[in-house]
Amino acid sequence: MAQNLITDIPGLKVGHAGDAKLGSGSTVVMFDRPVTASVDVRGGGPGTRETALLDPAQTVDGIDAIVLSGGSAYGLDAASGVQAYLREQGRGFKVREALVPIVPGAILFDLLSGGNKKWGRYPPYRELGYKAAKGAISDCALGSVGAGLGATTVNLKGGIGSASAKTSDGLLVGALVAVNAAGSVTVGDSPHFWAAPFEQGKEFGGYGLPSGFGPDAFEMRTKGSPGQATTLAIIATSAKLNKAQCKRLAVMAQTGMARAIYPVHTPLDGDIVFAASVGDKKLSDPIFSLTELGMVAANVLARAIARGVYSAKALNFPVALASWQDWHG
Repeated sequence: MAQNLITDIPGLKVGHAGDAKLGSGSTVVMFDRPVTASVDVRGGGPGTRETALLDPAQTVDGIDAIVLSGGSAYGLDAASGVQAYLREQGRGFKVREALVPIVPGAILFDLLSGGNKKWGRYPPYRELGYKAAKGAISDCALGSVGAGLGATTVNLKGGIGSASAKTSDGLLVGALVAVNAAGSVTVGDSPHFWAAPFEQGKEFGGYGLPSGFGPDAFEMRTKGSPGQATTLAIIATSAKLNKAQCKRLAVMAQTGMARAIYPVHTPLDGDIVFAASVGDKKLSDPIFSLTELGMVAANVLARAIARGVYSAKALNFPVALASWQDWHG
């Protein structure tokens, strides 16, 4: 039964690990087998690992997992923990007797969101990555979990969001996102989400758009300085795609960020979308089916972003931002 989550796509699991005292965490999407994937980076301040090999021109064609993590550049260690777990399971790119798990990842900045970041010589993200991988299940918790634990937007607590949908051809597409945007996911300080036109049921409150937009709704509001914000997303589909098609899917899905965050893709953000082909269902048409898949993926990502903020809970720190639920729930 569909749960409106990325885990509605067969062949993957999601794991979260976080530390409430640290105020940060990591999230991983684990694939049951190596999958084809690519990536699109739009933000001006990205932090990534193993994304170069996702270019369609590069050699390695299969990846084992994708990691999203808090901790800024320190959080890139989370992928090492996921690698360690995969290696224990005998997973990885084989070079004669050597196995190398392929784990791309991306990070967000949450070092000023509260919590004790005095972790000593080594940051804790490698162990958080391992714990997230080991605990991955066919479900996906939302809100202040994993990589979304310390995430914020300009005016509200951010978090992990997810959503899914189906194309007219029956292709499944799901999104997982860690919302830590420099901009706003709501229209000003109202309960209305920018993504309201794409909402399914009342998955993020059912408020719709406010009656009439005034000029004030479009004033620019952003948080922080360069490198202190990012929205990280993973798109997964049951369609069988090659690397170039995954790249196009990631590019089209980026539109979902523009539908849900204002402003977006700024010099302050490290916005990135991974796209992974998890299934074996062929496109009925290489152009039009991929076009519809990308269109639906953008809508799904917009919904997932709103759900991430809608589901988040404020952290118990003096500097912590209030959540949407605190103001409007």
